[in-house]
Amino acid sequence: MMESILVVHGGAPTAVINASLYGAVRQTRRRGFRGRIYGAIHGTGGVLEERFADLGSSSEEALRRLLDTPASAIGTSRTPLEAEDYGRMAEILKKHQIRAVLMTGGNGTMDACGRLKAVCADEGISVCGIPKTIDNDIGVIDHAPGYGSAARFVAQCVSEIALDVRALPIHVCIVEVMGRNAGWLAAASALARREEGGAPDLIYVPEAAFDEEKFLSDVSALHAQKGDVVVVVSEGLKRPDGSTVAPPLFVSGRARYDGDVGNHLAKLVISRLGIKARSEKPGIWGRCCMAAQSPVDREEAVRMGALAADAALDGRSGVMAGLRRLSSDPYSCEEMLVPVEQVMLEERLLPPAFLSPAGNDVTEEFVAWCRPLAAYTPPDYASYF
Repeated sequence: MMESILVVHGGAPTAVINASLYGAVRQTRRRGFRGRIYGAIHGTGGVLEERFADLGSSSEEALRRLLDTPASAIGTSRTPLEAEDYGRMAEILKKHQIRAVLMTGGNGTMDACGRLKAVCADEGISVCGIPKTIDNDIGVIDHAPGYGSAARFVAQCVSEIALDVRALPIHVCIVEVMGRNAGWLAAASALARREEGGAPDLIYVPEAAFDEEKFLSDVSALHAQKGDVVVVVSEGLKRPDGSTVAPPLFVSGRARYDGDVGNHLAKLVISRLGIKARSEKPGIWGRCCMAAQSPVDREEAVRMGALAADAALDGRSGVMAGLRRLSSDPYSCEEMLVPVEQVMLEERLLPPAFLSPAGNDVTEEFVAWCRPLAAYTPPDYASYF
């Protein structure tokens, strides 16, 4: 049996995870690799069940469809792994003559990548990582593929919601976006502003402790001034004691599903201020929306897949592909390889320089950093008032 290479997706899908898959498969072919190119069906669970798709036999036309396909074409998973599972996976990899594994995901997947690399160290099997997360919370690197497109989606949503609320200025609208511990996505809503003082009026992220009374005061003042208020919040918004503003919907081990903070705050505005309020929650659509796919995000996702494939085929192991920012204007990033030990379960939060002193907005420094990733500028909409 000829040697093979395996791609494994982990964690939540994105609008460009398939672009990384495309980059990995295309680069493997370009390198003249003669073995099979597999994709694990539904992540590490698929590895343990030996469920593999033959990606290498795809035509170039079929392969290119990956670039325009949302979510994960080979499935993904959050399969809980015990210590013995890594040994089992190593045996399965040897059984199928797999010489290299590419694991695409966030810091949880990179933890699995590092652990699998350790048990494969004496087996001649390379294990490398491809960064992927809409949360943008992987350490060391400037940003991860998946974030730019999700950020573009958030900015577009908020831009359009703001016009709706401005057209009928009778209520406060709370827009809740994903982000358990890191507020990168909520922060991206600032890209929706066309001018100073434009919506979103307030942005709250988990990195800044949420002050309920200050929130109500800010909303009341803005409503009196404008008549319409748009607030963007991360789902994992936290109180000063570290507890979430809204109780988690589900907790199991590391898995925690936050949510309903938007609804909670809308009810608070109604009950305490007597102002009509509603909440909006785009949810998982934001992480897989192809209409919002950022061209920059897609191109970088392809590059990260190719870089990881090169590293694995060159015999490197225990490294993750990454991007280092060189300039925001003009935008430029260089490729890098990061020891996977540096990103295993390490969460990268918004730095203080990106947060306003009041804790209810982001800075222009963040906007300048984020705009090229989302490749988004709000349209010049018509308005007569």
